Amino acid sequence: MKEKMTKFFQRMQPWFDRVGNNKYLQAVMGAMMATLGPMIIGSFATLIAVYASKWKMLQLAKIMGFVNSVTIGAIALYVAFLMAKHIAEMFLKDDDGTSAGIISLMSFLIITPLGNIKNVAAIPVTWIGADGLFSAIIVGIVVGRSYVYMKQHKWTIKMPAGVPPMVSDTFAALIPTLLLGVFFAIVALGFSVTPFGSFHQLIFTIIQAPLQHIGGSFWAMVLICLIEQLVWFFGIHGTNVITPIVVPIWMALDMQNLTAYKAGRPVPNIYGYAFFNFYTWGGTALGLVLLMLFIAKSQRYKTLGKISIVPALFGITEPVIFGTPLVLNFDFFVPFVTNNAIVVMIAGLLTKVGIVARCTGAQAVFGLPLGVHALLGGHISIVILVLLIQLVISPILWYPWFRRADKKALAQEQNAAK
Repeated sequence: MKEKMTKFFQRMQPWFDRVGNNKYLQAVMGAMMATLGPMIIGSFATLIAVYASKWKMLQLAKIMGFVNSVTIGAIALYVAFLMAKHIAEMFLKDDDGTSAGIISLMSFLIITPLGNIKNVAAIPVTWIGADGLFSAIIVGIVVGRSYVYMKQHKWTIKMPAGVPPMVSDTFAALIPTLLLGVFFAIVALGFSVTPFGSFHQLIFTIIQAPLQHIGGSFWAMVLICLIEQLVWFFGIHGTNVITPIVVPIWMALDMQNLTAYKAGRPVPNIYGYAFFNFYTWGGTALGLVLLMLFIAKSQRYKTLGKISIVPALFGITEPVIFGTPLVLNFDFFVPFVTNNAIVVMIAGLLTKVGIVARCTGAQAVFGLPLGVHALLGGHISIVILVLLIQLVISPILWYPWFRRADKKALAQEQNAAK
């Protein structure tokens, strides 16, 4: 059975590699990861604004509300720019993608319908935030790939030698800017006379809302955890393969949560990227490290536990993953593949019945120590559950498999000593 599974994933590895190396998925991943800075700042601003309002510090709450509006509340603008920039960088070796990013941002704004407040034109926050996220990704892909095509086919204005690069780059991007600007103006006009009213509304209605409904469900998150860890077990980078597909969906759900939390409304979504990161922190491998440190009888695992404990307390579990190793080690197949899914099920059910609060959607900085990262969840019950998972549930889940592996390692050491 083990050999059949190994051979199956060896045959599947080229396909997983193609998915993981797909330039468009890499662009999505790169764009979403690049927005973590604004997301984290916006998350802190939201938390501060909420408590400042409670403590009647109205000026501070107002400023923090503004910070939230131009970070998380404008996330689609960042993504529109970054998507095209990353695509241009990947396909064109001599282009940093800045011009493509600017064209994409311009195109996104062109198709965004203006509102009117007291006879003053205004951009509605609806489409520049979470609800416009998928539109931004699509616009970024279209603009980025079109820009690459035009550059590769010399649809540019070439300046004489000796012209400063800043000037020549500006003119090189002029024709793509004009063509794509006209194209998206036509798109905006076309959708303005449809029942949807705008391109954003179409994408949100037929793509984003259904995907958020499916991707934000209990079983979807459990399945994603299983698939990600399964491909990891067979030596394929599960995070690179799976995460780019689901992160836009989960982050959109998180931004909906933060918006509701800031407004004082009930948080609408249980699941999201923050939920996933809080409860599967470090791949729940800290439990295995604790077992190595405190109950291991073999010298091999005792030493590995001592080496791995400090990084593991900060969510860095590569030493134990590759030192054990966990990849392709069938002694640990079941816990390595299933532990994340199990803790997600536990956390999801406890949240569903109201024992644990829903995550606000605030994003934590990677590398924070155990429990500290969960403070951004917005409630002490989340911190308590994270500590319970990492310090109690995780060791229990690893225990039977570790005891067997430790006995085997001890027997090998005793035989070698004879």
